[in-house]
Amino acid sequence: MIERISEIAREAGQLALDQFGGDFERWEKRPGNPVCAVDLEVDALLKRRLQALDPDAGWLSEETADDAARLGRSRLWVVDPIDGTRDYIRARTGWAVSIALVEAGRPLVGVLDAPARGEHWLAERGAGATLNGAMVRVSDRRQFAGARVPTDQLPKVDQDLVAVEKPNGIALRMAMVAGDRADLVATLRWGHEWDIAASTLIVEEAGGQVTDAFGRPILFNTPTAQAFGMVAATPAIHSAAVDRIRSRAEELYTH
Repeated sequence: MIERISEIAREAGQLALDQFGGDFERWEKRPGNPVCAVDLEVDALLKRRLQALDPDAGWLSEETADDAARLGRSRLWVVDPIDGTRDYIRARTGWAVSIALVEAGRPLVGVLDAPARGEHWLAERGAGATLNGAMVRVSDRRQFAGARVPTDQLPKVDQDLVAVEKPNGIALRMAMVAGDRADLVATLRWGHEWDIAASTLIVEEAGGQVTDAFGRPILFNTPTAQAFGMVAATPAIHSAAVDRIRSRAEELYTH
């Protein structure tokens, strides 16, 4: 099945790439939350292909109305048709098609197809993670200071870290940790499962660790389909990362 999921991701990525940089309809679902017609086209293709592959699995996607019936399914497709729509609309390469197959709250398969970057990330639980067919592994960084973080600008309190390239899509930023291009990615807001399901498995299978902002495990196919924050890091610095953001997380969580 993993090969077929990979093929479907590539097909969806090609559909998006064919219209990349073109003239297509775009709008905002909410202020600061862009969407475009291509998002919906890719979503429809993925739903057809993936549900045909496993009709018994539930469905959760950013661009499909949620159906609580998914909670009664043991398996679930978790999809973001274009993670990083803002970059896609601006003809920047930091976007990817994200597909995860979840069972009993944990991802079994995770795929990111980022055709504008020439990247195809793939992970299967217990079988490792690959980029374009080559195995990837997180860095062996053991010191928190100097850790590479994909960001536009570091806050003053985090000036001991090192800023590196930041794709708009959170899935690709997490994959950078898996591929030893970054050491740490963290968010401090409520996020949706479709943003991180595939990349969580990719990071874990590359030897990294992923939790919510408080260091707790993230489960998938929850009623709200959300978690508060995310920390993806190399194992030796993960706890230090959680400690660094804890006070900020607590303040934002209570508000």
